[in-house]
Amino acid sequence: MNKVKELLSHYQVMILDGAMATELENRGCVINDALWSARILAEAPEKIEQVHYDYFEAGADCAMTASYQATIPGFMGKGFSEEEAEELLRRSVRLAVQARERFWANESARSGRPYPLIVAAVGPYGAYLADGSEYRGGYTIGEKELADFHRRRVELLIEAGADVLAFETIPCLYEARVIAKLMEDYPEAAYWISFSCRDDGHTCDGTPIEECAEHLEQCGEALVAIGVNCTPPQYIAPLVKRIRKVFSRPVAVYPNSGESYDASDKTWHGAGAENCFGCASRSWYEAGAQLIGGCCRTTPADIAGVYEWVKALRGE
Repeated sequence: MNKVKELLSHYQVMILDGAMATELENRGCVINDALWSARILAEAPEKIEQVHYDYFEAGADCAMTASYQATIPGFMGKGFSEEEAEELLRRSVRLAVQARERFWANESARSGRPYPLIVAAVGPYGAYLADGSEYRGGYTIGEKELADFHRRRVELLIEAGADVLAFETIPCLYEARVIAKLMEDYPEAAYWISFSCRDDGHTCDGTPIEECAEHLEQCGEALVAIGVNCTPPQYIAPLVKRIRKVFSRPVAVYPNSGESYDASDKTWHGAGAENCFGCASRSWYEAGAQLIGGCCRTTPADIAGVYEWVKALRGE
């Protein structure tokens, strides 16, 4: 079942959540590590569950799991066993489910809201490398090796009960093609692919976004959306318009705050976008996006800003 399509048929916009890592840092977690926020799955899982809950309260229609940088080889490189690594991936889904059920138990809070989806975040191969490759592309890994890198994580997240898989911050069409081919082996699993982009027309490796959208338009119905994430807000509306010209399914957008990322020390620098996130997000909807949220450096307050105008759109 295409739960994204079903939600959109009743609610016009699906509100995504915002950054997980930013909120964990705000709550005292140290994530300057190759595992990034995934290390908190082992160290303080209750904080992840609370972040999910806070995004639901802010208006999010889904929880995106803390599995973006959670990979079996990544965990094993930090001393976890293979069995422990697999359990941490399952835990990422369970924490999101727990937060959803806790939120949904409050009848007054959920009034007028769709039942939230659990979206399993799947980062690119470049995120595992932890060297900024998700903002460059240019992989040297072969297609089979790349598919195998993603395969077991995909299986675990599906088995754990995720409603949708979100392959995000994909820097190149090459990896998107490999992912789409891999997902043919799991025809019942809904997924989307979201690209990181370097400007208002190209993915991070320089491929025109229209070329990516045209290729993915040929995929089966299990591909429920494509999108753009972890990209400066000012590029979002033009990118959406380019995608909509050649892609008939929903478009997802969840930009970062507009700050720049330094892969050498894994820190963000500079000022964020001047316009309020909620105000800017309306323009992304007007450009053609239907799944809207935030990525790095965004907060529950930003998602609440999106929810404010979406409530009026929905007639709440």
